[in-house]
Amino acid sequence: MLVDPESGRPRAVGAAVLAAGEDLEAELQQEQIETCTRPCHSLEELGAQVRAARAAAAAAAHDVGVALAPLATSPLPVEPTVSPKLRYAEMCRRFGLTAAEQLTCGCHVHVAIDSPDEGVEVLDRIRPWLAPLLAISANSPFWNGEDSGYCSYRAQVWQRWPSAGPYAPFGSAAAYRELVDTALATETVLDEGMIYLEARLSRQHPTVEIRVADVCREPDEAVLVAGLVRALVQTAADAAKRGSAPDPVRTEVLRLAEWRASRWGLDADLLDPRTWQPVPAAKALDAFVEHVTPVLEDSGDLPLVRELIDDLAQRGTGARRQREVLGRTGDLSAVVRDALHRAP
Repeated sequence: MLVDPESGRPRAVGAAVLAAGEDLEAELQQEQIETCTRPCHSLEELGAQVRAARAAAAAAAHDVGVALAPLATSPLPVEPTVSPKLRYAEMCRRFGLTAAEQLTCGCHVHVAIDSPDEGVEVLDRIRPWLAPLLAISANSPFWNGEDSGYCSYRAQVWQRWPSAGPYAPFGSAAAYRELVDTALATETVLDEGMIYLEARLSRQHPTVEIRVADVCREPDEAVLVAGLVRALVQTAADAAKRGSAPDPVRTEVLRLAEWRASRWGLDADLLDPRTWQPVPAAKALDAFVEHVTPVLEDSGDLPLVRELIDDLAQRGTGARRQREVLGRTGDLSAVVRDALHRAP
């Protein structure tokens, strides 16, 4: 979010921040900006890049009199301003308030694949494990100046898009392509970029793209999400090579799991992807780590992932932190100021 550093209110200055910085991208609304990292081989490298990208974006924002707030929704009321692109204008015309109110910030993780066939094998096998990633990243409890009751209200807002959410197994790259072509032929979505599944094949890179997480308040949370995602993708690819079938869990059950993650984050029970029964959030995360432990051990990431999970358990999610600040100050502006990017 691009916000006034004092009032905390979002400011529609995305175009000016883009002109002032490098390696930044426009988003749907002028009150937000997209940062990115280059391909990384280690979580330590990724952490350094996340921090550097945020620092560069914050410097560009400072040059135009605003600050950078890693929040997935605005705690304060806002009427978003659509960025000046024909595609965005058409999205607003076609989708009405869904597009006009869509001021949300997510965290997307790309992991390299060898082929679209391998990518679809991965997509089919990671489905049960996406909801815990949302719970870890939950960082959007407020909407239009009110506590939404959710830890990730961004996830609820995002579900308004007709092409968003969990998905059924595809079975093959050809079947995936058939779904995309059918969706485009309905003339409901504008283009392939609007295939807003929680995970998809990237249009631009030889990767799978996991899109379920909120933008993370802390850089370490983004590193944790990325570390778990990379291990999850490799675990799925390895399972496919062994001939292990994907979990046939229904999409409706995945929606229930995601709703719980959106509602309570790590503050209440999640669904265990092995049994689909409620378990304490800590137990669900233990199951996740156990599921990907062989890959984490091979990459050397297991100690860091466990350390980051322990830190998150001590600190709490971004949503918890936002509510704690509001409880202490009674001031939503203070919630935003508390989250502003600060150089390490």
